[in-house]
Amino acid sequence: QVQLVESGGGLVQPGGSLRLSCAPSGSIFSIYAMGWYRQAPGKQRELVARFTRDGTTDYADSVKGRFTISRDNAKWVFLQMTSLKPEDTAVYYCKAESTLNIDFWGKGTLVTVSS
Repeated sequence: QVQLVESGGGLVQPGGSLRLSCAPSGSIFSIYAMGWYRQAPGKQRELVARFTRDGTTDYADSVKGRFTISRDNAKWVFLQMTSLKPEDTAVYYCKAESTLNIDFWGKGTLVTVSS
């Protein structure tokens, strides 16, 4: 099993920045891809940014040029968010895809963009 813990969410004004972190634990060796998703009230969960199995990155069109996904050798994954907009308000989730044929999700961290 893999456990994921997100942190770094909070309240920020439009135009501001936040950095989210995702800390994996457990069967980390089984993880081959990780990424960030978000779910706004009344909407479906959507991809924000992810590392694919071959190490390339995918971004939602709505965040390209504003958000950057990164990772470290311990498989922590980060999401640097800049130029935040009210429509970025959502619960942000970390997801890990694993060779265990199971996708693991964190509990999420709330990002609120409001003046």
